[in-house]
Amino acid sequence: MPSLELSCDGVRNSGNCDSGYSCAYQYNIAWADERTPVPPESNPRLVFERLFGDGSHGERHANYQRRQQRQESVIDFLREEANFVARQIGTEDRRKIDEYLTGIRAIENRIEKSERFGLPVDPDVPTPSGIPESYAEHMRLMIDVMSLALATDTTRVSTLMLAHDGSNRSFKEIEIGDGHHDLSHHKKDEERLEKIARIDAFYCEQLAYLLGAMKSHRLDSGSTLLDNTLLVYGSGICDGDRHNHDDLPVIFAGGGAQGIRNGLHQKLSEATPMANLHLELLERMGTPRPKFGDSTGKLSLES
Repeated sequence: MPSLELSCDGVRNSGNCDSGYSCAYQYNIAWADERTPVPPESNPRLVFERLFGDGSHGERHANYQRRQQRQESVIDFLREEANFVARQIGTEDRRKIDEYLTGIRAIENRIEKSERFGLPVDPDVPTPSGIPESYAEHMRLMIDVMSLALATDTTRVSTLMLAHDGSNRSFKEIEIGDGHHDLSHHKKDEERLEKIARIDAFYCEQLAYLLGAMKSHRLDSGSTLLDNTLLVYGSGICDGDRHNHDDLPVIFAGGGAQGIRNGLHQKLSEATPMANLHLELLERMGTPRPKFGDSTGKLSLES
């Protein structure tokens, strides 16, 4: 799979969302080119069937319905083949197959639970069933699906949008009933700033969960999935009250297998484009380019 685009929000690629710009800019972080977004999928069931469902694209839905009627798991479709392969390989490889199947089944169980009790992501935007009622569970379920897709080499490129740029979601998990977007226009009000800080911390907890999930996957080399992943976490606005798109805080993680040092803080010059980081990542992934977007050069990750 060339790439896997995921979201924990709805999808809108038409209409005006902010300052005359198309909603596509708020709801997409993956683009085929400067004019063509690659829309993400927010429904865990649809992502799961795309990754692990049996049959071709046109056959998956019918096979899923057949499994539902028989009350079977996707693992049941693989069991005979997996048992045959297991008889031909050594103990360590059998352990890996079992780990793979166990991981798939665990995610499938969580999706089935959310399909029984889940709610729409956004009441104003129609979404299919299967979205977990808990926002935190939705994020972590998508994180685990993405991690398993990367660990099994189903794809080597993935994006996950936790919320679109204008999200006004409230956060019952951390007892904040106000909308995020409303709070972001804080006017330096201390109570609003404190709530924004708690929301930021909540999102960073999901990042920590992602890093832990990637560290838990150990590869043949003895290194972890995180060691072999270049992971970028951030947002498109520094201060929601000013709507400024400069001075952006960005967290980079992983890359240990390439000798990248973590735990460093770099304060870059004011005119440094984000595209400089993207240019560096392209080269490290074996696809060097002379320029990307408005880049002015590569951003070193080693100092």
